[in-house]
Amino acid sequence: MELQKINIDKRIMQHNAITSGRFDFTACQLDILFMLLASLGKDDAPGKIYSLYAKDIETITGRKWNYQQLQHATEEMGSRMFVIETEKSLKQLWLFSMVEYQKGKGYFDVSLSDKARPYLFELKSNFTVFQLKSALSCTSKYAKRLYALACQWRHTDPVKILSINELKEMLYLKDPTGKQKEQFTEITAFKTKVLDIAKKQINEETDINFDYELIKRGRSFEFIKIFVGVQKIRQVQIDLNEPIDYQKHVRNVMAYGVSESAAKQIALRHYADFEATVTDLKKAISEGRKVDDPAAYLVAVFQKKGVLK
Repeated sequence: MELQKINIDKRIMQHNAITSGRFDFTACQLDILFMLLASLGKDDAPGKIYSLYAKDIETITGRKWNYQQLQHATEEMGSRMFVIETEKSLKQLWLFSMVEYQKGKGYFDVSLSDKARPYLFELKSNFTVFQLKSALSCTSKYAKRLYALACQWRHTDPVKILSINELKEMLYLKDPTGKQKEQFTEITAFKTKVLDIAKKQINEETDINFDYELIKRGRSFEFIKIFVGVQKIRQVQIDLNEPIDYQKHVRNVMAYGVSESAAKQIALRHYADFEATVTDLKKAISEGRKVDDPAAYLVAVFQKKGVLK
């Protein structure tokens, strides 16, 4: 059997329910998942066997794999599940129905479980697109997961705010049932061992920009604001000569990558219009419209309206 021809710049897709779901895969297991996604074809018949080659990973990443590592990784994948929760249900999914190693040939065959297949093929408009090489180039499992999440948010929520607990549950660092011990309970450890490593690898190895800001409620950090493809706005001094709401509106507009001077013009008299425009843009993107640069789009809208020159 010939070596698979994998395009390292290929864009791969997975259902948003998996991207945002709760699961605990190692970096090696995530690489296997990404290589599987790269092997899928839209017209694949149910029950198709996919051959995954260790050499393909080595070519793309420079990391060496051996059969023992692979076998251990897929064995553990068999006992690890995706948890997909909606308002109506909590679903537990296992990816593979079978894995078979071909001794001395450098590849192994996998087949998908029937229940997992719809989350890889029946994507419609509810999917995440990301670059294979970028996903594989990150070595931290948290960087890989946060890269995929950032790709999900970059068009619809380039400034994503969620609770730290919610993010930790996605990354399987916290069990929502409380049965398993929470990891990185100290915020400093969470920053240095998860967020900062992910930020460095995503910005150096992938096709997007990633930054974050931790937000306090009272004395404790409770929320995280994630910036995808836009610049985190700098801390600014409160100007006692300007209304507080106006200053907040300026910062909110800047969070979408709009320059400070343009943000001030928009926030002065057109902030409600800006919020409506952002809402319409998010809806259009969720329905399949492609917008590569949200900041440029927003500026262009307000230039046409005569607000900006």
